[in-house]
Amino acid sequence: MEENKIFEAARSGNIEQLNALVNGGADVNLQNERGYTPLIIACYNGQLGAAEWLLKAGADPDLQDFGGNTALMGSSFKGYADIVELLLSHGADMNAQHGNGGTALMFASMFGRNHIVSLLLSKGANKDVTDVRGLRAVDLAAQQGNVEAVMLLMPEEPIA
Repeated sequence: MEENKIFEAARSGNIEQLNALVNGGADVNLQNERGYTPLIIACYNGQLGAAEWLLKAGADPDLQDFGGNTALMGSSFKGYADIVELLLSHGADMNAQHGNGGTALMFASMFGRNHIVSLLLSKGANKDVTDVRGLRAVDLAAQQGNVEAVMLLMPEEPIA
């Protein structure tokens, strides 16, 4: 199917094909049967060049798949700091929440992507957001035994 080509081009990082497809009328924000956009697929697969091209072509960094996941959430989960930086520079909402209330910071904290935790915190991510269970990023990091993330996420002032 013709529309599937944009997803494969994003997955493989084929910028030439992305360019041809979008210039031929393909929707840069097209969603597939799971709600993934070409940008979400490029970011999840570590395709920095394709992600950058898609953003310049008008891809919305905050579109969510049908589970509520954004490109930033996938990049944070996978640990792709260069793509996280790129998405943030294009206005991605770092505090967006998916279907269960998780944020990019929560994903990075749970999966030991501490360089992403530091990056998101340095850019102003809200560490007090809670998921549907009432858990914050620090709680999720603690559940996973991620001591470094816990230290990064702890309040700077002792709680009285």
